[in-house]
This record gives sequence, structure tokens and C-alpha cells, in this order.
Amino acid sequence: MRLHPGCLSTLPADIARPRYDRSRLTIGIVHLGIGAFHRAHQAVYTDDALNRDFGPWGITGVSLRSPDTYDALAPQGGLYTVAVRDAGGEHLRVVGSVTEVLVAPEDPEAVLERLTRPTVRVVTLTVTEKGYCHDPATGALNEDHPGIRHDLANPHRPETAPGLLTEALERRRRAGTAPFTVLSCDNLPSNGDTIAGILRRFASLRDPALGRWVEDNVAFPNSMVDRIVPATTDEDREAVSRHLGWKDAWPVVTEPFSQWVIEDRFPTGRPAWELEGAQLVEDVRPYEFMKLRLLNASHSTMAYLGYLAGYATISETVADPAFARLIRGLMDEEVTPTLPVPPGADLDRYKAALLERFANPALKHRTWQIAMDGTQKLPQRLLGTIRDRLAAGAPIDRLALGVAGWMRYVTGEDETGQPIDVRDPLAARLKAVADGARRSAETLAPALLGVREVFGDDLPGNPAFTGSVTKALGRLLADGARRTVEAQP
Repeated sequence: MRLHPGCLSTLPADIARPRYDRSRLTIGIVHLGIGAFHRAHQAVYTDDALNRDFGPWGITGVSLRSPDTYDALAPQGGLYTVAVRDAGGEHLRVVGSVTEVLVAPEDPEAVLERLTRPTVRVVTLTVTEKGYCHDPATGALNEDHPGIRHDLANPHRPETAPGLLTEALERRRRAGTAPFTVLSCDNLPSNGDTIAGILRRFASLRDPALGRWVEDNVAFPNSMVDRIVPATTDEDREAVSRHLGWKDAWPVVTEPFSQWVIEDRFPTGRPAWELEGAQLVEDVRPYEFMKLRLLNASHSTMAYLGYLAGYATISETVADPAFARLIRGLMDEEVTPTLPVPPGADLDRYKAALLERFANPALKHRTWQIAMDGTQKLPQRLLGTIRDRLAAGAPIDRLALGVAGWMRYVTGEDETGQPIDVRDPLAARLKAVADGARRSAETLAPALLGVREVFGDDLPGNPAFTGSVTKALGRLLADGARRTVEAQP
């Protein structure tokens, strides 16, 4: 039988569960993009806050694409299990902060109705980089994006996150309802500032007066989130359900580590997340730089090169001494000199902890999963650091190898001649570019560097960058990823 609210009292004693009355919860948060990460991170912080200090902070989760999460969680009353795993074992908890799930393409009006409720004071987002419909190289709204064009032509039937948020804010403005705070939890540089620029521009295109109202009245705090959450497998579902004694159709699996750093700008209120470990700060940027440039850059570099070397997971990749040496060198020699250090941070301890987290054998974090949507991820994970290094006249060998790994990966064929399932908004364009370049580094590198949305106008004209990337790509094509990584100092 399925996990459901009525069975909470029957769960085994070692499984944590909500200590508050879920039937009294009022919707105070709408979350766009209710995937595994949100359910292992922000929803857990909110669940903990409700356990400590009950308030009107129930979450409506919204899927912007697939109904899969709705299909799994609706019969369970929004309940699901978080399995925290490491080499020492597993700890399970059932999370109750998500009270309902909606599917935007199936019923956008229901989503807009929730977003316009006066009780909703915070809207959080984990829609991935591509969900912002922006130009990754500049952070600006992509006004030619098909979804943006649709939403500008049909503002009352929006399909995108910017369209939904803007229409909801317009309805609140007309009704005289205070706006909600928009809290991005995606891996974007200055994510609050980024979504602020996108929404202000979109709103201005709809109506200049609306654009001014959004700029004057809506808060967009920056935030940084960190927790490794691999995709749930059927094996995970079976193991968790067996322990519960009830079937959980979509548990999430994660690591013990969790971090959330937030700028404390919430004019209409928020849950007491700081009582549960969230850090409320004036400036997120130092924390964001540290995470994006150390953790995320390492993840992407290992994802492309590890996949090409035949490794299915990050833990397998970093278990290879050559890859561990590459990543530690990347962090120490090329990334760390570019970082503003957050107050009280111990970078050496943080980097050592990252390598331990990457090596966690209980997390099956697939290289293929992390490799998705590279055109949206490279600018903030690798290219920002590269720009800083080039400006300082410093070498970029390891960073350039990460970029070259992406180029080799998006050719769509691995080192054994087998196809790679490249998942990216620009996948068709990348394949056409790669097919036309005929697998020569001298033709493939400049062809892919011509993807302006990723590399902008500056990097393709910088010989230090183009030369390093072309050289690294040539080694990958000639020697393969494993031998190339082994040859790195």
C-alpha cells in the first residue's frame, strides 16, 4: 500500500516524521520546479522549521513540464521519504511540508490561483539554468526564446517560469495584494539579481508600468544551495519502501551535508530557516563563488571527462587517482586564487570535504546526469573563472581541459564509437556543428566556440583561451580522456 498521511503513526520508530499537524497547514510558499533537489533541500529546511515553530508555510509544488512528480506524490498526500546515505549507513525521514503538487501545462490557471493567494509570501525556484529563458553568457532575458515569445503574445496563459511569475505579480498588483518574494535556488551567479533582471525586462515588455512596479516592489534575494542529490533509481524505491513498510513511489536520496546561504530580504516574512542551519547573510556572493567554482566546476569537469573515460558515477571517477589529482589541482592552482573568501571559511578544509563528498560510495551520482545542459552550465561553472585567470595572465590548463571535455562529449559519440545521449537545449545545433567539423580539434574547437550564447564575444577572440582549449581537445581526440588526465601534472 502507498505511503499516505494516515499511516505516519505506523512507521518504524527509527524513521523521523512530521511532528506538526499537517491538516492545519496554510499554503505560504509556492515552489516552481519540484524535482529531487528541492525535496531534499528547501522542503527539508521548511519541514524542520515547521517542527520547531509551526506557521503558515505549507508548500505547493509546481512541475513546469512532466506530471511524474504529481503522479507519484498526489496519492501520498504530498508525503515522501528522504534517504540520507553515506559509507556509515542510511537514515530515513518522511517530509510533510509539501501539501500538494500541480502540473503547470495541465492547469496553468490553478498555478496562477495559488500564486495570487494573499497567504503566499515566498516563491522559490529550482527550474535549472535553462528554465530562466535567458542568455547564459550575459544573464539577460532571451527575447527570442520560443516560450518567452509565446508568453508575451499570450500573457494570461503563460508557459514559462518568467511568464507565470509576471502574470501572478500583475494579478496581485491589480488586486492590491502585496507581492511575494522571489527566491531563486538555482546554480546561477547572483541568482536573485539574475531573475530580477529577467522579470523586470519581461514585465516591461508587457507593460512599462508593470516593469516599474516589479522593480520598485518585488524582493529578489540571492541565495546559494549545496547538497548532492542523485536521481532516484528503482532500487532506491524498493529499498526505501521495504524499510517503511509502505510503498513510496518517489523517495529522494542524498548525502548528510546540506548548506543554504540566503540574503535576508523578505518584506512579507519567511519561515525560520536559520534555526535549522540556513545562513542568513548580507552578501551571498563569496559563498556562491566558492561553491560554483569549486564544487560545480569540479562536478562538470569530472562528468565530461569521467563519462568519456568509461566511469558511470562521480564516486567511480574520483576513485581514479589521476582524476582525484586533476580535480585537486584544478581547485588549488586555478580556482582558489580567484575566490573572495567568505568570513570564517576554511578553504583547505572545504576542498578536502568536497573530495570526500565526491567519493561517497552510497551516492550513485551519474556522470551522464551532471553532463546535461552544458550550454547552460559552463558560463558560471568554468568560464567565469577562466575570464578571471586570463585577466591575471595566469594559466588555465585544467579549466581548458574541462571545456574541451564538454566539446568532445557533445560530438555525440564516445571513445568506443557508441552514441552519447546528449541532453541540452542546443543539442541539435551542437551535433550539426560537430558533424561539420569532422573530429579535428583545429576545426571543432573554433566551431563550438562560435556558440555565442555560451562563450560570448570575448573568449573566442582570446588566443590564450582558444589555444589552450584547442590543444586540450586535440589530446582528448588523439589519446582519449583517461590517458589525457593521467598526463596532467
